[in-house]
Amino acid sequence: MCAHLIDKAIAGLPSQCRVCHGWPAQPVCESCVARFAQPQPRCLSCAIPLPAGLSQCGACLKQAPPLDRCLAAVDYAYPWSTLIQDYKFRDAPGLVRSFATLLRATPWVEPALEQADWLLPIPLSNRRLRERGYNQALLLARQLDANKTQADLLLRTQDTPVQHSLKRVERLHALDHAFAVPTPLCHRLEGQRVVLVDDVMTTGASLHAAARVLRAAGAAHITGLVIARTA
Repeated sequence: MCAHLIDKAIAGLPSQCRVCHGWPAQPVCESCVARFAQPQPRCLSCAIPLPAGLSQCGACLKQAPPLDRCLAAVDYAYPWSTLIQDYKFRDAPGLVRSFATLLRATPWVEPALEQADWLLPIPLSNRRLRERGYNQALLLARQLDANKTQADLLLRTQDTPVQHSLKRVERLHALDHAFAVPTPLCHRLEGQRVVLVDDVMTTGASLHAAARVLRAAGAAHITGLVIARTA
């Protein structure tokens, strides 16, 4: 999609709510956000939903993931799963404003953004970028903080299979060598606090693979930030 068309779509003109179909409203109205985005306890390390009173899941206690923190706004369920599919695959970049607002209202997200030196979107392969016309993670990062967003510090080096087409074990290793930091730019990550931005976290393979590369390049603290987390 051309850049000027993306900008126009993100402009956020009043429209019909995509969930309740109320009019006029933003793409997702305040009533639907209040109804479908109630905060809930999540694992500090992987953002999976937890019973009240717990801060980490058993899997993360057993083996710490490469992220220092992981934050998610909602579960990957109705209506968010449909809205994210629209955002990614059905030319609806204008939804990014609603997603950014949703994330900023999520506990601990604002402090993570304020403390971050860089916001790094999970990059797409060149082939997928041509097919889609835009990187949904890059649009989201820019909406959250354009001044801190960098699209050149983390690159995609391999065109891997679509994650949802793989079994869990295959997902965990399909991205092992999919990302890289350009050697001349490694110094920009040394001792820095980084927020990795993506739309959905399932097994965590993308975020974890990217985090390991960033850690090797010298990043001091890495937070994963996604709109939705699968249960």
